Amino acid sequence: MRAVVLRDNKLQVRETDDPVAGPGELLIRPLSAALCASDVHYMDHPNSAPRFVWDADRDTIMGHEFVGEVVGHGPDGSEAFPIGTRVTSMPLLLGTGDPHVIGHDPDAPGAFGELMRVSEMMTRTVADGIPDDAVAVVDAFAVGEYYVRVSGIAPGELPLVVGAGAIGLSAVAALKSRGIEHIIVADYSPARLDYAQKFGATVLVNPAERSPYDVWREVAQTTNATWPQVIFECAGAPGLIQNIIDSCEFGTRIFAAGSWTGSDTMVIPAAMHQGLAMQFGGGPHPQDWYGTLDAVTDGRLDPLPAIGKAIGLDDVPDALDQLRRGQGPPRVVVHPTPVAG
Repeated sequence: MRAVVLRDNKLQVRETDDPVAGPGELLIRPLSAALCASDVHYMDHPNSAPRFVWDADRDTIMGHEFVGEVVGHGPDGSEAFPIGTRVTSMPLLLGTGDPHVIGHDPDAPGAFGELMRVSEMMTRTVADGIPDDAVAVVDAFAVGEYYVRVSGIAPGELPLVVGAGAIGLSAVAALKSRGIEHIIVADYSPARLDYAQKFGATVLVNPAERSPYDVWREVAQTTNATWPQVIFECAGAPGLIQNIIDSCEFGTRIFAAGSWTGSDTMVIPAAMHQGLAMQFGGGPHPQDWYGTLDAVTDGRLDPLPAIGKAIGLDDVPDALDQLRRGQGPPRVVVHPTPVAG
């Protein structure tokens, strides 16, 4: 099959071996797949996460956010997913050992190719009428759903979302779905702030012009917001955590959702004196992922405004390079196979 192949730290669009569905697996033809910052992190920082498997001497096909069409069944499969069924799945390929992360493991080829495998146990049918591209970004919006869920944010509290990329937008959408009336979003990009407004942000701040923390204090006073402050860090920029520690209110709850790839420093006594609570990572969990899929299916969430471009396989290497440089729209989707006609 034709695919975007990562091998020996290089990306090429070329032929590679067709995947073969094993027991309890489906063979699917990807219809739409989304680029993600974790794809860049996997290439540039291959040992940043223990669950990611890296082998420079084998072909790896990325793409862990996807929707596809069933084209084959592995041995001992069920009849739950007939040929031609549109399906999606959390990006986990189950087996007899530890699960493989689809798109981040040579043994679990992802959606930046013409064929891929998924586990029946993780698979869900996509309802008729739901756009392929909307399903392809479910994984991204499940991330924000997870962080907002575990934050326990309640009506009357005033969130500050730092960063309006893919994760930030998903956090805004999750906050809006919970009826949070005032949502402050900070980003240096006017275009990304516009995207945030589409998903429910009510106060937009460019940190080059005003301190987001001063804005938070002003809005908190005018809206009688419940304290403490709640901050969703969604940028993953070096030095950002310490900047938040130095700038936020006493007792702030911080949820570090940014796509971090390596180490950073923070002054622990400063965090202690501020009485901060901080949570890193951990999601999304299945309830967040499949709950987000249900929200898209039911019409409670429309993720399409986050998508700024659709490309083919040949354009993936350049698009990933743009993502590496922090350029382009929040979400780019890939259509791995040309549409007939």
